[in-house]
Amino acid sequence: MPKGVLRKSEAPNAKEEVKALYVRIPISNGEPVRRERLVKGSAAGLMSTLLSSGKRAVAIDVSLNTTAGGFILPNDHVDLIRTFRDAEQTKERGVDVVGSEVILRNVRVLAMGQTVETKNGESVVTGGTATLELDPRQAELVILSQRTGQISLALRALVDANPKDDSAELTVPDQPDETMTIVRYGNPSVLRGK
Repeated sequence: MPKGVLRKSEAPNAKEEVKALYVRIPISNGEPVRRERLVKGSAAGLMSTLLSSGKRAVAIDVSLNTTAGGFILPNDHVDLIRTFRDAEQTKERGVDVVGSEVILRNVRVLAMGQTVETKNGESVVTGGTATLELDPRQAELVILSQRTGQISLALRALVDANPKDDSAELTVPDQPDETMTIVRYGNPSVLRGK
């Protein structure tokens, strides 16, 4: 048996000890239980136990139209696509010009949920959220992108979801000074250096 596995011979009361614990990393049927996959409920919030070191959980607004028809589940990996109104091209051409861009690739989904509100005494689903695992720079980019356009999630194939370095790929320059937000007449737009 590998090191760290709970064994009855070493921890006779293990069954009682693990009753109040949360599973941090999924455990398959028949797989040995390792201590590092468990965390005490009072030690931290459940979402914080799911985050990798140095990562942040960021929730974005989503709908069936922006989440591959609702088929995205926790632990899936997605690309984030921002759709926005191009103010410069709209002004130049005289008609609404809409653009899109992939802002992040291979992002891990931590949770998918619905927003429920009470209207006229009844519970009504009014929208949904996707909680994503991002580093601090990516979190800033996603929050800004959500403010300046609509974000859609494109589901990645399982075989494409595990890059060599196991982190989300940033598709815009890493330099914080290479992007700038300009607000004209209350409409923000993002400019990037070449």
